[in-house]
Amino acid sequence: MSGDTSQPVPTESEPSRLRVFLVDDHAMFRAGVRAELGVHVDVIGEAATVPEAISAIAAHQPDVVLLDVHMPEGGGRAVLEATRRAYPQVRFLALSVSDAAEDVIGLIRAGARGYVTKTISPEELAAAIRRVADGDAVFSPRLAGFVLDAFAARPDASLADPELDQLTNREREVLRLLARGYAYKEIAKELYISIKTVETHVSNVLRKLQMSNRYELSRWAADRRLV
Repeated sequence: MSGDTSQPVPTESEPSRLRVFLVDDHAMFRAGVRAELGVHVDVIGEAATVPEAISAIAAHQPDVVLLDVHMPEGGGRAVLEATRRAYPQVRFLALSVSDAAEDVIGLIRAGARGYVTKTISPEELAAAIRRVADGDAVFSPRLAGFVLDAFAARPDASLADPELDQLTNREREVLRLLARGYAYKEIAKELYISIKTVETHVSNVLRKLQMSNRYELSRWAADRRLV
């Protein structure tokens, strides 16, 4: 983690720049985002893990947090759940490679003000940050239509889904790939984990959802539009 708290003092004719904090477990990606956003906002720090993010957000209380969705120890959702109520003035914008329904709805349900994918341009990302800081909800164009469809199809989507909520983020990732037809070996490669760990996650998901095989899981995931 790094945090640069020395910020230039704006003049009367120069509005203060937004203070943005980056949360992502990939150092190369953080470096790229920081370099691209530096001309638009003040990137005051970054974190690579959930505990680092929770501690740094409490210390710096930035205007906007750019939040990766999938990280160890609960990912972006864990960061939101640990900080959002304590620091309601801090806005969260999810920035992820994933456009899966469970990820988008899960982060919005947890309190994120927007969700954009990592294909976004630096200029579009800077504009999204400004809009989130102003209190707007922001989604990538394709996700905006998707979110509307998802909530229209599931009027209760804003409410808790007890079955889904009992799964960890990693278990949801494994479930989604399993439902898409991935073999255990392919899931392990996709998520950079061992086959044994995949087996453990699948076993946990089956136990929590009280199902006996992957075919039941696939139907369950498809019914919830998680695939």
